[in-house]
Amino acid sequence: MKSFNRLFPIVFIILSIVAFVSCDENSENANSTKPKARGAIGEIILAIDSTKWQGPVGDALQAVFLDNVKGLIRDEPMFSIRRVDPRAMNRIFKMATNIVYVTTFDDKRAGSQSINSLFSKESKEKAQSDPSLYLLRSEDEFAVGQELIYLFGNNEEELIKNLTTNKGKLQNLFQVRERKRLEKSLMNRKSALARNAGQKLGLDINVPASYQVAKTEDDFLWLRQPTPRPDRADISLFFYETNYTSEDQTFPENIIKLRDQIAQKHLYGDPNNRESFLVIEKVDPTPVFNNFNINGNFAVEIRGGWKTNNISMGGSFLAYVMVDSEKGKLYYMEGFVYFPNKEHREAIREIETLLLATDILSKSEEAS
Repeated sequence: MKSFNRLFPIVFIILSIVAFVSCDENSENANSTKPKARGAIGEIILAIDSTKWQGPVGDALQAVFLDNVKGLIRDEPMFSIRRVDPRAMNRIFKMATNIVYVTTFDDKRAGSQSINSLFSKESKEKAQSDPSLYLLRSEDEFAVGQELIYLFGNNEEELIKNLTTNKGKLQNLFQVRERKRLEKSLMNRKSALARNAGQKLGLDINVPASYQVAKTEDDFLWLRQPTPRPDRADISLFFYETNYTSEDQTFPENIIKLRDQIAQKHLYGDPNNRESFLVIEKVDPTPVFNNFNINGNFAVEIRGGWKTNNISMGGSFLAYVMVDSEKGKLYYMEGFVYFPNKEHREAIREIETLLLATDILSKSEEAS
């Protein structure tokens, strides 16, 4: 591992100040001799001794990485985990985009010992003196574009405590990373039509060229992927602009009312059936609301399920209500998935990536 033993004591000192640190950040990007990392979006290679995986540490790791994605119409894990014995980490596995090594220094089993041998005596002593140290990040360790993480502890009790305490941070680390990976692949070719239509609403909308404009009005825009394939979800995005007059507009009950008004006017499962307009599922799943920030603008995130009013169709959705207090505007933007009997996780991840790439145009940008 190049200069792991030399770097680790330094990283320990930094980790005692901040929760996450990237050692050797960006140092390998210029090294063209390394292959490019490979792996599906949301996939993590987990190197851990089999006995440890089957015990309390494995339970804690599953609570982090296999936690259910909130708001989907059926339970789906946040990530796809592929467990590998540390001794079997050959060149193919080491080319993976996301790798997590897990060990405790008191574990004498062969799998953990193969990981422990990578740590210097000084680094182990540093961990022993500070039980809050549990993580090391290393970018591009074996391949360009790779995220490699070491999760460790003096014993299982310490490691489990740190995993539980930092569950949200670990999830967010990989969520943000996978969203950036996805954005890079999606945005090779952007839709000029969607961008031009978004400008009429005061929005800078960035979506792939494969998204087509299904409907546009002065205050509304509906984008949709072309006819989906068996391995590709039917994804729609829509954007709505109205005046922002009160903070009450961002309360959950009023957001649902607004969404129902938009859908009843514009969105139908069957355009020939006016009773097939889309509604938010209120019970299973119950909508999940969270305050959010999008490019410095206050927003509310909503995750949940949708169905047509006549219950002929349904799926999962992700939406944001975004406030432009400077111009006195409120934006509702949503992506919804129709993919019967299929997983929705990656479609929702795509929706999240595209909606968070949307920004509010300044007055000068609108004028130009």
